Amino acid sequence: MHLFTGRAKDEDKMKCENDVNGHSFVSSSTSEEEDEFEDEDEAMQEQTEEYKEPGHVNKYEDATGAAQLPKTTQVVFEIQSGRSVPRLCEPRHLYGVSGHVSQTHSRWPKECVVIQEDIHHIEWTPPSPEPFCIPKSDEGPLYQNVEEGTLVYDAQAGKEYYFSGSRAGGNRSPLPQASIPLSGPDDTTLLFEGRFESGNLMSAHRIGQFDYELMLRTDLYTKKHTQWFYFRVRNMRAGVPYRFTITNLLKSTSLYEKGQKPLLYSEEKARASGVGWHRVGHDVSYYLNGRFHLDLPCFSLSWGFCFPYDQDTCYLAHCYPYTYTQLWEHLSEIERKPRLSSFCKIRTLCRSLAGNLVPVLTVTSPSEWEAAHKPAIVVTGRVHPGETNSSWVMKGIMDFLLSDTPDAKLLRDAFIFKLVPMLNPDGVIVGNYRCSLSGCDLNRSYSSNLTASFPTVHAMRTMVHRLCEEREVRMYCDLHGHSRKQNVFTYGCARAADNQLHERVFPFMLSKNCPDMFSFQTCKFKVQRSKGGTGRIALWKLGILNSFTLETSFCGSSIGQQKGTHFSMTDLENLGAHFCDTLLDYCDPDRTKYNMCIRELQDALRQETLLALASSQAEAPQSDDGSTSGSNSSDSDGPPAHLKALKMKRSIKSKKQRDCSCLVRQGEETPEEKKDGDVKGEGEYTLKPLRVPQHMLRRRKRDTPREPTDANTKMSVLYLVFDKEKGSMKSKSEYLRHLMSGYIRSRIQLGLGNSLSGLDLGPVQVCVQQEQSESSITPSSSITPSSSMSSGVPRKTNHGRWTSQV
Repeated sequence: MHLFTGRAKDEDKMKCENDVNGHSFVSSSTSEEEDEFEDEDEAMQEQTEEYKEPGHVNKYEDATGAAQLPKTTQVVFEIQSGRSVPRLCEPRHLYGVSGHVSQTHSRWPKECVVIQEDIHHIEWTPPSPEPFCIPKSDEGPLYQNVEEGTLVYDAQAGKEYYFSGSRAGGNRSPLPQASIPLSGPDDTTLLFEGRFESGNLMSAHRIGQFDYELMLRTDLYTKKHTQWFYFRVRNMRAGVPYRFTITNLLKSTSLYEKGQKPLLYSEEKARASGVGWHRVGHDVSYYLNGRFHLDLPCFSLSWGFCFPYDQDTCYLAHCYPYTYTQLWEHLSEIERKPRLSSFCKIRTLCRSLAGNLVPVLTVTSPSEWEAAHKPAIVVTGRVHPGETNSSWVMKGIMDFLLSDTPDAKLLRDAFIFKLVPMLNPDGVIVGNYRCSLSGCDLNRSYSSNLTASFPTVHAMRTMVHRLCEEREVRMYCDLHGHSRKQNVFTYGCARAADNQLHERVFPFMLSKNCPDMFSFQTCKFKVQRSKGGTGRIALWKLGILNSFTLETSFCGSSIGQQKGTHFSMTDLENLGAHFCDTLLDYCDPDRTKYNMCIRELQDALRQETLLALASSQAEAPQSDDGSTSGSNSSDSDGPPAHLKALKMKRSIKSKKQRDCSCLVRQGEETPEEKKDGDVKGEGEYTLKPLRVPQHMLRRRKRDTPREPTDANTKMSVLYLVFDKEKGSMKSKSEYLRHLMSGYIRSRIQLGLGNSLSGLDLGPVQVCVQQEQSESSITPSSSITPSSSMSSGVPRKTNHGRWTSQV
């Protein structure tokens, strides 16, 4: 038996030849990759090489003369008794999604210009913790006007106002020059570049021989959120004291005021000494610079440092970068290990707004009889793209769960883990700090109905909702970074009147297992109204008791043995391992540790209550827990950017606007409403005209004789009028009660067939206006006039419903 398959093993072509009964024929096909997200991309051309033998006339027939099936990649042919018998090929192995590299290429907005270079950084851990610097608090702006300097880098060209499409690799036009050309080999001007994956640098001005003022790009399609920076520098001189100053930061406080240093990566130092990202900087200062952006004061971050080598290629960043490409490289390594295939499955949760894949990992031991009873643990990260430290914590969680340790095996046996390492790949790719390509914060959009604008969080919420229907979801944790506080801590959920401490046990245990990084005193357990759209609160409302946001400082620790030092990559990965180890303690069948933590929490709560009572008359200190992620998170980003451009903002109203939608101020009446004869009340508000729906005008009894009416009569709009003796209505509930009473009286009157003037309607009067139609009515639909209701009676359609012509 000969086997022929249409699956191409070579990327360009495949030709298979076999002899059957002295004849030779060809079965060939190619796979055509279609990209449904690129409107302007060129379609891939299918190339096939045909093979013909003498006497082989019809290329659509095989050796037996039977017509061949159309070319496909899913059909194989078995030669049985001289005949080719088609059958479906074996299904492809569905273990991973990164088998085809083209599916994991970064897709950029089509107007973005990107340098086509692969940037790789080695992972390195310093031999000793890197200490904080001594910040300078009295620093002032060195230069008041950037016009005094020389523009040496500008990457503002091609900025659009909303997302309109994506393309792999970004704009395909020739790469424009963003840096000024050097005048000669002795020119010491630095060459900046930030147009690469996750990079962020808008412009650079040279204001001194070795001093530069930099400006960051705001989040794409927004006018705010400037915090994340990541750029490349070339043409430097070693040992020269350079000073960089970023001048358009918008946060009033920063960890740079508490000793944080920027990061530097030298390619030459990595090759020579194996040193990766490390902290640099002296005289680090963060201060108000007197400039404004959108009527908001701007702040400057300034630091001095020296480059280690001449003519080197160096990178500077706010935190350890972790790109979308790095994520897929890590997932590819996982897929290449056959040992992991039995308990780790990588699937696609959805596609982002730009068409980038959002992977989800399912980690659990293959036990079918226990699968329906296993509780689930859901962990997500990088909903805010600039919080790169959360990706390193997620990497530590993944590496721990996929390891061979007994604790990892025990966790896989006890739980089903759903890991979403990157919820906002679009923002990660373009170098945003907080928003997606919709121009909105995804961690404020979990309760939004605009699923097309926020596909990743909608898919995430749907996945968790299905998990809750299938099994118990024991915990949800969203990984974040914090730019204003030290250490690691959590934000949890608890009702104001709830005295239960169970939701505080896991963070308390984590502080026991990680005492040098995690601070339980910084944890907050509140459900704030302004945070209702966050993943923590939205999924807590689905019934997940342990719903947390794990915040990791961009800087370092102020407690334990690591006090006064920065977090390294290894520290962040170890935090992920401590998170998994704490899960074992929290879910241990032996409740000794759990009960001990409950008792300690009760004692701590009792002491806190006594201290609060003792200082009740003293001035309470202001709490800084209003920000759950180190930014102005309570500020609304408004609707997505493309909806703003399409002028659809009016369709999105707040709850207060919806409550007052039926009450119109007298000064806001339109000319049409005044023409219709709206009746005003004596108060501040007046009512809109009420148009009665057609289905509400049904007759009460079918056996009630029809009362004739004029064929040309049309029924006008019903208006509810306030009684002038009563005060005006100022609440929606009062208005609804008033409306319902009038509606019931109207229905009684219409159902009994009485005249409008025959009933006492109390404070509600029903005004019926008659309008004479100019067009004639057909005999089949005419109704005989009646003396009791000569006009205003609806006519009945063929479907038995009453309609009114207005």
